[in-house]
Amino acid sequence: MTDISPERGALAVTGLRKTFEAENAPVRALRGVDLTVSPGEFVAVMGPSGCGKSTLLNLVAGLDVPDEGTITVAGEPVTGRTEDELARMRRKHMGIVFQFFNLLEGMTVLENVVLPSVIAGRRRKMAETRARDLLDLLGIGDKASSVPGVLSGGQRQRLAIARALANEPTLLLADEPTGALDSAGGAEIIELLRRLHAGGQTIILVTHDPAVAEAAGRIVRMRDGRVVTSDPASDPAPASASASASASASASAFGSRTI
Repeated sequence: MTDISPERGALAVTGLRKTFEAENAPVRALRGVDLTVSPGEFVAVMGPSGCGKSTLLNLVAGLDVPDEGTITVAGEPVTGRTEDELARMRRKHMGIVFQFFNLLEGMTVLENVVLPSVIAGRRRKMAETRARDLLDLLGIGDKASSVPGVLSGGQRQRLAIARALANEPTLLLADEPTGALDSAGGAEIIELLRRLHAGGQTIILVTHDPAVAEAAGRIVRMRDGRVVTSDPASDPAPASASASASASASASAFGSRTI
């Protein structure tokens, strides 16, 4: 993970506005959003469908451009950059986990994790070593030579998380990471995110599920394109016994090893 001074912050969003042109009328997805995230913080952004939470995450990730406002990650501006500059920013600062995985089905599990590091300029041997460490930590090291298509939903999401962590990002951005999983698989992913947070990873999670949001340290609630509340989460309920045991077995080293 990138070392960040507390003064710089992991993320600063100011006055963010975004409008999409629709057939009948413009859709104002964001209407002046302000958000600050400190290094090592775990923040869940939640709200009803259409409230702007996924749009916010896409703008933070540099996947779309705001109409107004500024975004700064680890003291570096995201807004006002070219496409090439944004791609370099993502490689350096952002790991993205999508609801439907977005894995490369023609590559092995190992290659899915190696590729981002190689693209970022890491030597292949070093990239493979980190990839194997991440797969082991996430409990799918024995699947390294398999293709993603043979994995369960929970395993596919763990692979997506491993890929997102390949370049030691400042921010782990997760968009509905449990949305395509059953309850047991979802509980495993929640537990893994908790353990990543305990190891110092800064996480921003978008969800509509209150039970998922309770895993975070702070819950930001959005409605109609605005942040309406930002409060500490209550003590999260433990995952189910079987899911918690599985996640603990696959991630027991998080507290003792640097990821």
